[in-house]
Amino acid sequence: MHGLGRIVALALLAAWAWCGPWGAEIGQSARPEPEQVLHAWYGLVLELVRHTPTYSPPVAARAFAYLGVTAFEAAASGSGKLRSLAGQLNGLTPGPQREPGHAYDEAVVVNAALTVAAQNFFTHTGPTGQRALTAMAKRTSAKVSTGIPDDVAARSEAYGRAVAAHILAWSQGDGGADIENMGFPLEYQLNPGPGHWVPTSTIAQQQLPLLPKWGSNRTFAMPDGAACSLPPPLAYSEVPDSAFYKEAMEVYQTVNSLTPEQRAIARFWSDDPMLSPTPPGHWISIALEVLEREQAGLDRSVDTLARVGVAMADAFIGCWNAKYEYDLVRPVTYIKRLIDKKWEALLITPPFPEYPSGHSTQSGAAAVVLAKLFGDSYAFEDHTHEADGLIPRSYPSFWAAAEEAGISRLYGGIHFRTAIERGLEQGKCVGAYVNALQTRK
Repeated sequence: MHGLGRIVALALLAAWAWCGPWGAEIGQSARPEPEQVLHAWYGLVLELVRHTPTYSPPVAARAFAYLGVTAFEAAASGSGKLRSLAGQLNGLTPGPQREPGHAYDEAVVVNAALTVAAQNFFTHTGPTGQRALTAMAKRTSAKVSTGIPDDVAARSEAYGRAVAAHILAWSQGDGGADIENMGFPLEYQLNPGPGHWVPTSTIAQQQLPLLPKWGSNRTFAMPDGAACSLPPPLAYSEVPDSAFYKEAMEVYQTVNSLTPEQRAIARFWSDDPMLSPTPPGHWISIALEVLEREQAGLDRSVDTLARVGVAMADAFIGCWNAKYEYDLVRPVTYIKRLIDKKWEALLITPPFPEYPSGHSTQSGAAAVVLAKLFGDSYAFEDHTHEADGLIPRSYPSFWAAAEEAGISRLYGGIHFRTAIERGLEQGKCVGAYVNALQTRK
Protein backbone atom coordinates (compact mmCIF):
# COMPACT_ATOMS: atom_id res chain seq x y z
CA MET A 1 0.00 0.00 0.00
CA HIS A 2 1.45 3.40 -0.96
CA GLY A 3 0.67 7.12 -0.64
CA LEU A 4 -1.41 9.10 1.77
CA GLY A 5 -3.99 6.33 1.95
CA ARG A 6 -1.49 4.44 4.10
CA ILE A 7 -2.03 6.96 6.90
CA VAL A 8 -5.76 6.51 7.16
CA ALA A 9 -5.50 2.77 6.75
CA LEU A 10 -2.90 2.54 9.48
CA ALA A 11 -4.79 4.88 11.78
CA LEU A 12 -7.90 2.74 11.57
CA LEU A 13 -5.89 -0.43 11.86
CA ALA A 14 -3.94 0.82 14.84
CA ALA A 15 -7.00 2.14 16.63
CA TRP A 16 -9.30 -0.81 15.98
CA ALA A 17 -7.26 -3.90 15.28
CA TRP A 18 -3.60 -3.52 16.07
CA CYS A 19 -2.26 -7.02 16.38
CA GLY A 20 0.74 -7.63 18.60
CA PRO A 21 2.69 -10.62 19.78
CA TRP A 22 0.53 -10.81 22.89
CA GLY A 23 -2.06 -12.63 20.76
CA ALA A 24 -4.77 -10.01 21.19
CA GLU A 25 -6.10 -7.29 18.95
CA ILE A 26 -7.29 -3.90 20.05
CA GLY A 27 -10.33 -4.40 17.89
CA GLN A 28 -11.21 -7.74 19.49
CA SER A 29 -10.09 -7.42 23.10
CA ALA A 30 -12.15 -5.58 25.67
CA ARG A 31 -9.31 -3.18 26.36
CA PRO A 32 -5.79 -2.87 24.91
CA GLU A 33 -2.72 -3.22 27.09
CA PRO A 34 -0.76 0.03 27.53
CA GLU A 35 2.17 -1.30 25.46
CA GLN A 36 -0.27 -2.00 22.61
CA VAL A 37 -1.43 1.59 22.76
CA LEU A 38 2.21 2.71 22.65
CA HIS A 39 2.95 0.61 19.57
CA ALA A 40 -0.22 1.78 17.83
CA TRP A 41 0.69 5.44 18.20
CA TYR A 42 4.23 4.84 17.02
CA GLY A 43 2.89 2.99 14.01
CA LEU A 44 0.85 6.02 13.03
CA VAL A 45 3.73 8.41 13.69
CA LEU A 46 6.02 6.43 11.37
CA GLU A 47 3.49 7.03 8.61
CA LEU A 48 2.96 10.69 9.45
CA VAL A 49 6.70 11.32 9.19
CA ARG A 50 6.49 10.26 5.54
CA HIS A 51 3.98 12.95 4.74
CA THR A 52 5.03 15.96 6.79
CA PRO A 53 7.12 18.31 4.60
CA THR A 54 9.22 19.79 7.42
CA TYR A 55 10.33 16.34 8.63
CA SER A 56 13.88 16.07 7.40
CA PRO A 57 15.92 13.46 9.35
CA PRO A 58 17.11 15.83 12.14
CA VAL A 59 13.58 17.14 12.68
CA ALA A 60 12.14 13.63 12.69
CA ALA A 61 14.75 12.49 15.22
CA ARG A 62 13.85 15.39 17.48
CA ALA A 63 10.16 14.41 17.39
CA PHE A 64 10.94 10.77 18.16
CA ALA A 65 13.00 11.87 21.15
CA TYR A 66 10.23 14.00 22.63
CA LEU A 67 7.58 11.36 21.93
CA GLY A 68 9.75 8.78 23.65
CA VAL A 69 10.40 10.97 26.68
CA THR A 70 6.69 11.82 26.90
CA ALA A 71 5.71 8.14 26.98
CA PHE A 72 8.51 7.34 29.40
CA GLU A 73 7.65 10.07 31.90
CA ALA A 74 3.94 9.23 31.72
CA ALA A 75 4.66 5.58 32.47
CA ALA A 76 7.51 6.07 34.94
CA SER A 77 5.35 7.89 37.49
CA GLY A 78 3.12 4.84 37.77
CA SER A 79 5.89 2.27 37.78
CA GLY A 80 7.78 0.98 40.76
CA LYS A 81 10.77 0.20 38.54
CA LEU A 82 11.35 3.27 36.38
CA ARG A 83 13.19 6.44 37.38
CA SER A 84 12.26 9.80 35.88
CA LEU A 85 14.60 11.42 33.37
CA ALA A 86 14.04 14.81 35.01
CA GLY A 87 17.39 16.20 36.07
CA GLN A 88 19.16 13.82 33.69
CA LEU A 89 18.13 15.23 30.33
CA ASN A 90 19.28 18.79 29.74
CA GLY A 91 16.70 21.28 31.01
CA LEU A 92 14.05 18.72 31.92
CA THR A 93 12.50 19.56 35.28
CA PRO A 94 10.23 17.27 37.34
CA GLY A 95 6.78 17.01 35.79
CA PRO A 96 3.28 16.67 37.19
CA GLN A 97 2.82 14.14 39.97
CA ARG A 98 0.03 11.65 40.45
CA GLU A 99 -2.41 12.22 43.30
CA PRO A 100 -1.51 9.91 46.18
CA GLY A 101 -4.11 7.31 46.99
CA HIS A 102 -5.98 7.67 43.72
CA ALA A 103 -6.23 5.04 41.01
CA TYR A 104 -4.86 5.55 37.50
CA ASP A 105 -5.13 3.43 34.40
CA GLU A 106 -1.84 3.12 32.50
CA ALA A 107 -3.39 2.59 29.07
CA VAL A 108 -5.42 5.78 29.44
CA VAL A 109 -2.41 7.72 30.74
CA VAL A 110 -0.15 6.66 27.88
CA ASN A 111 -2.84 7.18 25.27
CA ALA A 112 -3.65 10.69 26.51
CA ALA A 113 0.02 11.68 26.65
CA LEU A 114 0.78 10.44 23.15
CA THR A 115 -2.42 11.90 21.74
CA VAL A 116 -1.35 15.38 22.83
CA ALA A 117 2.27 14.85 21.79
CA ALA A 118 1.46 13.51 18.33
CA GLN A 119 -1.09 16.22 17.62
CA ASN A 120 1.42 18.90 18.58
CA PHE A 121 4.47 17.53 16.80
CA PHE A 122 2.51 16.97 13.60
CA THR A 123 0.65 20.24 13.26
CA HIS A 124 2.24 20.66 9.81
CA THR A 125 1.09 17.33 8.40
CA GLY A 126 -1.54 17.53 5.67
CA PRO A 127 -5.33 17.27 5.90
CA THR A 128 -5.29 13.49 5.48
CA GLY A 129 -2.79 13.17 8.29
CA GLN A 130 -4.87 15.42 10.50
CA ARG A 131 -7.92 13.28 9.88
CA ALA A 132 -5.88 10.20 10.73
CA LEU A 133 -4.76 11.78 14.01
CA THR A 134 -8.33 12.68 14.89
CA ALA A 135 -9.60 9.20 14.07
CA MET A 136 -6.79 7.58 16.05
CA ALA A 137 -7.44 9.75 19.11
CA LYS A 138 -11.19 9.20 19.07
CA ARG A 139 -11.20 5.46 18.53
CA THR A 140 -8.27 4.58 20.79
CA SER A 141 -9.59 6.79 23.58
CA ALA A 142 -12.90 4.95 23.44
CA LYS A 143 -11.16 1.58 23.60
CA VAL A 144 -8.87 2.36 26.55
CA SER A 145 -11.74 3.82 28.56
CA THR A 146 -13.93 0.75 28.18
CA GLY A 147 -14.82 -0.93 31.46
CA ILE A 148 -13.09 1.40 33.91
CA PRO A 149 -14.75 3.86 36.32
CA ASP A 150 -15.40 7.32 34.90
CA ASP A 151 -13.36 9.03 37.60
CA VAL A 152 -10.33 6.83 36.94
CA ALA A 153 -10.58 7.46 33.20
CA ALA A 154 -10.92 11.22 33.67
CA ARG A 155 -8.07 11.40 36.19
CA SER A 156 -5.79 9.29 34.02
CA GLU A 157 -6.50 11.26 30.88
CA ALA A 158 -5.93 14.57 32.65
CA TYR A 159 -2.66 13.32 34.03
CA GLY A 160 -1.41 12.02 30.67
CA ARG A 161 -2.24 15.33 29.06
CA ALA A 162 -0.45 17.22 31.82
CA VAL A 163 2.71 15.18 31.33
CA ALA A 164 2.61 15.84 27.58
CA ALA A 165 2.11 19.57 28.16
CA HIS A 166 5.15 19.60 30.46
CA ILE A 167 7.34 17.93 27.84
CA LEU A 168 6.03 20.19 25.09
CA ALA A 169 6.85 23.29 27.14
CA TRP A 170 10.38 21.94 27.63
CA SER A 171 10.74 21.27 23.90
CA GLN A 172 10.02 24.86 22.95
CA GLY A 173 13.38 26.12 24.19
CA ASP A 174 15.72 23.73 22.39
CA GLY A 175 16.31 25.72 19.19
CA GLY A 176 14.51 23.28 16.90
CA ALA A 177 10.85 24.00 17.58
CA ASP A 178 10.21 26.33 14.63
CA ILE A 179 11.10 25.09 11.15
CA GLU A 180 10.74 27.74 8.46
CA ASN A 181 11.07 27.17 4.73
CA MET A 182 11.33 23.40 5.37
CA GLY A 183 14.62 24.01 7.19
CA PHE A 184 16.43 25.90 4.44
CA PRO A 185 17.76 29.33 5.51
CA LEU A 186 16.56 32.37 3.63
CA GLU A 187 20.04 33.87 3.96
CA TYR A 188 23.35 32.05 4.24
CA GLN A 189 26.87 32.84 3.07
CA LEU A 190 28.55 29.90 1.37
CA ASN A 191 32.21 29.40 2.22
CA PRO A 192 34.54 30.07 -0.70
CA GLY A 193 37.01 27.48 -1.95
CA PRO A 194 36.77 24.17 -3.87
CA GLY A 195 36.86 22.05 -0.70
CA HIS A 196 33.61 23.44 0.65
CA TRP A 197 30.01 22.47 0.08
CA VAL A 198 28.14 23.84 -2.91
CA PRO A 199 24.57 23.03 -3.97
CA THR A 200 24.13 19.62 -5.56
CA SER A 201 20.54 20.18 -6.69
CA THR A 202 18.89 22.52 -9.17
CA ILE A 203 15.90 22.98 -6.86
CA ALA A 204 15.77 26.67 -5.94
CA GLN A 205 15.04 26.04 -2.27
CA GLN A 206 18.13 23.81 -1.96
CA GLN A 207 20.70 26.38 -3.07
CA LEU A 208 21.41 26.93 0.61
CA PRO A 209 22.13 24.04 2.99
CA LEU A 210 19.60 22.39 5.31
CA LEU A 211 19.41 23.44 8.97
CA PRO A 212 22.83 25.09 9.32
CA LYS A 213 22.19 26.02 12.97
CA TRP A 214 20.94 22.58 14.07
CA GLY A 215 24.29 21.70 15.62
CA SER A 216 23.81 24.43 18.23
CA ASN A 217 20.45 23.08 19.45
CA ARG A 218 20.08 21.98 23.04
CA THR A 219 21.04 18.34 23.32
CA PHE A 220 19.23 15.72 25.38
CA ALA A 221 21.79 13.45 27.07
CA MET A 222 25.18 14.66 25.87
CA PRO A 223 26.44 18.01 27.21
CA ASP A 224 26.27 19.92 23.91
CA GLY A 225 26.61 19.52 20.17
CA ALA A 226 30.39 19.48 20.29
CA ALA A 227 30.62 16.83 23.04
CA CYS A 228 31.31 14.10 20.47
CA SER A 229 33.52 16.16 18.21
CA LEU A 230 35.53 14.68 15.36
CA PRO A 231 38.98 15.31 13.93
CA PRO A 232 39.05 17.16 10.61
CA PRO A 233 38.33 15.20 7.45
CA LEU A 234 41.13 14.25 5.11
CA ALA A 235 42.96 17.32 3.83
CA TYR A 236 41.35 18.53 0.62
CA SER A 237 43.47 17.87 -2.43
CA GLU A 238 43.11 17.55 -6.18
CA VAL A 239 46.39 15.70 -6.57
CA PRO A 240 45.74 12.18 -7.94
CA ASP A 241 47.99 10.41 -5.44
CA SER A 242 46.51 12.23 -2.42
CA ALA A 243 44.35 10.43 0.14
CA PHE A 244 41.42 12.71 -0.65
CA TYR A 245 41.54 12.02 -4.39
CA LYS A 246 41.80 8.28 -3.72
CA GLU A 247 38.68 8.36 -1.58
CA ALA A 248 36.83 10.14 -4.38
CA MET A 249 38.04 7.51 -6.84
CA GLU A 250 36.76 4.81 -4.49
CA VAL A 251 33.28 6.34 -4.60
CA TYR A 252 33.48 6.74 -8.36
CA GLN A 253 34.64 3.20 -9.06
CA THR A 254 32.31 1.62 -6.51
CA VAL A 255 29.20 3.24 -7.95
CA ASN A 256 30.30 2.36 -11.47
CA SER A 257 30.61 -1.34 -10.59
CA LEU A 258 27.85 -1.93 -8.05
CA THR A 259 26.71 -5.50 -7.52
CA PRO A 260 22.98 -6.26 -7.19
CA GLU A 261 23.53 -6.77 -3.45
CA GLN A 262 25.21 -3.38 -3.07
CA ARG A 263 22.38 -1.71 -4.96
CA ALA A 264 19.87 -3.44 -2.70
CA ILE A 265 21.73 -2.22 0.40
CA ALA A 266 21.84 1.36 -0.89
CA ARG A 267 18.12 1.33 -1.61
CA PHE A 268 17.19 -0.38 1.65
CA TRP A 269 18.90 2.28 3.77
CA SER A 270 18.18 5.28 1.56
CA ASP A 271 15.21 6.35 3.72
CA ASP A 272 14.53 9.52 1.76
CA PRO A 273 12.29 12.16 3.39
CA MET A 274 8.69 12.10 2.15
CA LEU A 275 9.26 8.61 0.71
CA SER A 276 10.02 6.76 3.94
CA PRO A 277 9.90 7.17 7.73
CA THR A 278 13.41 8.76 7.36
CA PRO A 279 16.62 7.26 8.80
CA PRO A 280 15.61 7.78 12.45
CA GLY A 281 12.21 6.29 11.72
CA HIS A 282 13.96 3.25 10.27
CA TRP A 283 15.70 2.61 13.61
CA ILE A 284 12.48 3.26 15.53
CA SER A 285 10.89 0.62 13.31
CA ILE A 286 13.70 -1.79 14.19
CA ALA A 287 13.20 -1.07 17.90
CA LEU A 288 9.46 -1.70 17.62
CA GLU A 289 10.05 -5.01 15.85
CA VAL A 290 12.45 -6.12 18.59
CA LEU A 291 10.01 -5.10 21.32
CA GLU A 292 7.24 -7.06 19.63
CA ARG A 293 9.48 -10.10 19.30
CA GLU A 294 10.43 -9.85 22.99
CA GLN A 295 6.80 -9.31 24.00
CA ALA A 296 8.09 -6.42 26.06
CA GLY A 297 5.81 -4.84 28.62
CA LEU A 298 5.26 -1.12 29.09
CA ASP A 299 8.34 -0.43 31.23
CA ARG A 300 10.81 -2.01 28.83
CA SER A 301 9.05 -0.54 25.80
CA VAL A 302 9.07 3.09 26.95
CA ASP A 303 12.66 2.76 28.18
CA THR A 304 13.80 1.46 24.80
CA LEU A 305 11.91 4.00 22.69
CA ALA A 306 12.98 6.93 24.85
CA ARG A 307 16.65 5.90 24.71
CA VAL A 308 16.67 5.25 20.96
CA GLY A 309 14.86 8.52 20.27
CA VAL A 310 17.21 10.54 22.46
CA ALA A 311 20.26 8.84 20.94
CA MET A 312 19.27 9.73 17.40
CA ALA A 313 18.25 13.28 18.26
CA ASP A 314 21.62 13.90 19.91
CA ALA A 315 23.37 12.14 17.04
CA PHE A 316 21.94 14.57 14.51
CA ILE A 317 22.86 17.57 16.65
CA GLY A 318 26.42 16.29 17.01
CA CYS A 319 26.64 15.35 13.35
CA TRP A 320 25.31 18.71 12.18
CA ASN A 321 27.71 20.48 14.54
CA ALA A 322 30.60 18.77 12.75
CA LYS A 323 29.11 19.12 9.26
CA TYR A 324 29.00 22.89 9.49
CA GLU A 325 32.33 23.16 11.27
CA TYR A 326 34.13 21.44 8.38
CA ASP A 327 31.69 22.20 5.52
CA LEU A 328 33.18 19.56 3.23
CA VAL A 329 32.39 19.22 -0.47
CA ARG A 330 30.23 16.28 -1.57
CA PRO A 331 31.65 13.41 -3.69
CA VAL A 332 29.31 14.17 -6.60
CA THR A 333 30.63 17.72 -6.85
CA TYR A 334 34.29 16.67 -6.67
CA ILE A 335 33.91 13.75 -9.10
CA LYS A 336 32.03 15.75 -11.73
CA ARG A 337 34.54 18.58 -11.56
CA LEU A 338 37.75 16.54 -11.57
CA ILE A 339 37.09 12.96 -12.67
CA ASP A 340 34.01 12.56 -14.87
CA LYS A 341 31.64 15.44 -15.58
CA LYS A 342 28.90 13.05 -16.76
CA TRP A 343 29.01 10.85 -13.66
CA GLU A 344 25.85 10.36 -11.60
CA ALA A 345 25.51 8.85 -8.13
CA LEU A 346 23.03 6.04 -7.54
CA LEU A 347 21.13 8.09 -4.96
CA ILE A 348 20.26 11.77 -4.79
CA THR A 349 22.80 13.66 -2.69
CA PRO A 350 21.14 15.46 0.28
CA PRO A 351 21.48 19.27 0.38
CA PHE A 352 24.04 19.79 3.15
CA PRO A 353 27.77 19.26 3.79
CA GLU A 354 29.43 15.85 3.56
CA TYR A 355 31.39 15.16 6.75
CA PRO A 356 30.45 13.14 8.76
CA SER A 357 27.73 10.81 7.48
CA GLY A 358 24.41 11.38 9.26
CA HIS A 359 23.35 7.82 8.48
CA SER A 360 26.48 6.56 10.22
CA THR A 361 26.29 8.78 13.27
CA GLN A 362 22.62 8.12 14.03
CA SER A 363 22.86 4.41 13.17
CA GLY A 364 25.92 4.01 15.38
CA ALA A 365 24.16 5.75 18.26
CA ALA A 366 20.99 3.68 17.89
CA ALA A 367 22.95 0.43 17.59
CA VAL A 368 25.00 1.12 20.73
CA VAL A 369 21.82 1.80 22.71
CA LEU A 370 19.95 -1.24 21.40
CA ALA A 371 22.97 -3.49 22.02
CA LYS A 372 23.09 -2.31 25.63
CA LEU A 373 19.41 -3.15 26.05
CA PHE A 374 19.21 -6.44 24.15
CA GLY A 375 22.77 -7.71 23.77
CA ASP A 376 25.80 -7.24 21.51
CA SER A 377 24.95 -10.35 19.47
CA TYR A 378 21.20 -9.91 19.17
CA ALA A 379 20.25 -11.20 15.70
CA PHE A 380 17.16 -9.76 14.05
CA GLU A 381 15.34 -9.27 10.78
CA ASP A 382 14.46 -5.78 9.57
CA HIS A 383 11.04 -5.52 7.90
CA THR A 384 10.90 -1.70 7.82
CA HIS A 385 10.34 -1.42 4.08
CA GLU A 386 8.45 -4.63 3.45
CA ALA A 387 5.20 -2.75 2.73
CA ASP A 388 7.10 -0.76 0.10
CA GLY A 389 8.18 -3.89 -1.69
CA LEU A 390 11.74 -4.16 -0.36
CA ILE A 391 12.88 -7.57 0.84
CA PRO A 392 13.58 -7.69 4.62
CA ARG A 393 17.23 -7.95 5.60
CA SER A 394 18.78 -10.01 8.41
CA TYR A 395 21.62 -8.98 10.72
CA PRO A 396 23.67 -10.83 13.34
CA SER A 397 23.78 -7.73 15.55
CA PHE A 398 22.69 -4.13 15.78
CA TRP A 399 26.22 -2.97 15.03
CA ALA A 400 26.27 -5.03 11.84
CA ALA A 401 23.12 -3.19 10.74
CA ALA A 402 24.71 0.16 11.61
CA GLU A 403 27.80 -0.68 9.57
CA GLU A 404 25.63 -1.65 6.61
CA ALA A 405 23.63 1.57 6.94
CA GLY A 406 26.92 3.47 6.88
CA ILE A 407 28.48 1.74 3.89
CA SER A 408 25.19 2.08 2.01
CA ARG A 409 26.04 5.76 1.58
CA LEU A 410 29.25 4.91 -0.25
CA TYR A 411 27.30 2.55 -2.51
CA GLY A 412 24.84 5.36 -3.13
CA GLY A 413 27.65 7.76 -4.07
CA ILE A 414 26.79 10.15 -1.27
CA HIS A 415 29.73 9.91 1.17
CA PHE A 416 33.46 9.33 1.29
CA ARG A 417 34.63 6.40 3.40
CA THR A 418 36.16 8.62 6.11
CA ALA A 419 32.79 10.32 6.71
CA ILE A 420 31.20 6.90 7.15
CA GLU A 421 33.80 5.41 9.49
CA ARG A 422 34.12 8.50 11.67
CA GLY A 423 30.36 8.95 11.74
CA LEU A 424 30.04 5.48 13.23
CA GLU A 425 32.62 6.39 15.84
CA GLN A 426 30.77 9.58 16.64
CA GLY A 427 27.62 7.51 17.06
CA LYS A 428 29.38 5.32 19.62
CA CYS A 429 30.23 8.42 21.61
CA VAL A 430 26.64 9.68 21.50
CA GLY A 431 25.28 6.28 22.45
CA ALA A 432 27.55 6.12 25.48
CA TYR A 433 25.95 9.26 26.91
CA VAL A 434 22.49 7.78 26.42
CA ASN A 435 23.50 4.45 27.96
CA ALA A 436 24.66 6.34 31.06
CA LEU A 437 21.10 7.52 31.78
CA GLN A 438 19.61 5.95 34.91
CA THR A 439 16.13 4.80 34.03
CA ARG A 440 15.74 1.99 36.56
CA LYS A 441 15.36 2.23 40.31
